[in-house]
Amino acid sequence: MVASISARGGVESALGYYEHLGQDDYYMRDGEPPGGWTGEGAARLSLSGPVTRTEFEAALRGIDPKTGERLAALGGKNLNHAAGWDVTFSAPKSVSVQWALSEPNDRPGIEQAHRVAVVAATTFLERTAAWARRGKGGAIREQTAGLLMARFDHHTSRDLDPQLHSHVFVLNLAPRKDGTWGAIVSRELYKAQKQAGAVYRQALAAELEREGHAVERSGDSFSMRAIPPEIERAFSKRRQAIEAAAETHGYTSAKGMQLAALRTRRAKRDVPRDALFEAWRAEARARGFGLRRETVARSLEPRPALTDQRALDRQASPPAIRSAPASQPVPRVDRAAAKLASAARVIDQRAEMPGVAVDLKQRQRGRDRV
Repeated sequence: MVASISARGGVESALGYYEHLGQDDYYMRDGEPPGGWTGEGAARLSLSGPVTRTEFEAALRGIDPKTGERLAALGGKNLNHAAGWDVTFSAPKSVSVQWALSEPNDRPGIEQAHRVAVVAATTFLERTAAWARRGKGGAIREQTAGLLMARFDHHTSRDLDPQLHSHVFVLNLAPRKDGTWGAIVSRELYKAQKQAGAVYRQALAAELEREGHAVERSGDSFSMRAIPPEIERAFSKRRQAIEAAAETHGYTSAKGMQLAALRTRRAKRDVPRDALFEAWRAEARARGFGLRRETVARSLEPRPALTDQRALDRQASPPAIRSAPASQPVPRVDRAAAKLASAARVIDQRAEMPGVAVDLKQRQRGRDRV
C-alpha cells in the first residue's frame, strides 16, 4: 500500500513510537536523525530541522515547544487524548530497487524525488483534509490553516530489502484560521487516504522524469522501466512472507492480510549501509541482472524560485484539488500533483534555508493580523 494511516494512541504510546522511528534505519542514515518538522503548523511554531524528543513531547501535550505556552487542553479519559496518526508513504518497489542498485551519485536524486512527493501529498492533506474541532465536546468543525507534522525518512523493509518510505506523524493539534489551536478530525484524514496516495505517486513519477528516469505508467501508479518484474519481486521478501502466511492460514480479507503481516513481523536489524548496498548488488548479479539506466530527456523546466507565501499557496492549492470532496476521486490528479510537486520543491528548499522560512512566516503572520 502506497499510503496508509494508523492511530498511535495516547501521549506515552506516541513517545514510544517516536523512539522507534528515531532508531530505525540508523545505519542507512549514517547516524543522521531521520525526523524533520513539516507543515504549516510547524512553520507557525518556528519548528524546523530535526525533531527532538523534547519538542515532540511538548507538542503531543498541546504545548508550544518554543515558548512553553499551552496551545490546547488535552481531552479524553485522564486528560490523555489521541496523540496523533502515522501516515506512511512508500515508494513503488521498482523505485526502491532502482535506488538500491544505482551508482552513489544517482541515489540522492531518487531520494529527493521521494521527499518532494511526500511534501506534495501532505500539502494535499493540509488543503483538503485538515479540520479542527471547537466548542463543547468538539461539536463544531472548521477547516484548519494547516497541520503540525513530523516526517521520518527510512530506506529498508523489515527483511532488509530496499524500501524508500516516510512516516509522517500528524499530531492531534492544528492551527485554526483565527490563530487558536485545536484537536483535529481524524475521519477526514482516513477519507483522503486514497487521494493522498495518488498525489504522492503522480508527483513522484513527475520528479523522477525530471531527473531523467524513464517510468511506465499504469492507471494512477507507475513502475521504473529499468527494473523488470522478476527483479522487483526478488526484492519484495516482506510481501512474499505475508502472502505465504495468508495462504497457510487461509486469510483472504483485508483484515486477514493484516493478521498475516503481524504473524510475519520481526524486529529490524541494523546493518551498515555499505554492506547493504553490496549485498543488494550481489543478489542482483546472482540473478543475472545488471542495472542499465533507462533515461528520458531531462526536463528543462526551471525549478521555481523562492517566492512570497501567497504565490506558494497558489501553487500548493490548485483548484482541481482544493474543490474536490475528500470522498470523491480527485479530478485531473496528474496536473494537480505536478503543481503540488512544484510547490513542494519550494517548500523543501525553504526548509533548508531557515532565514527565508522565518521571513515567509513573518509575512504570513502580518497578513493574519490584517
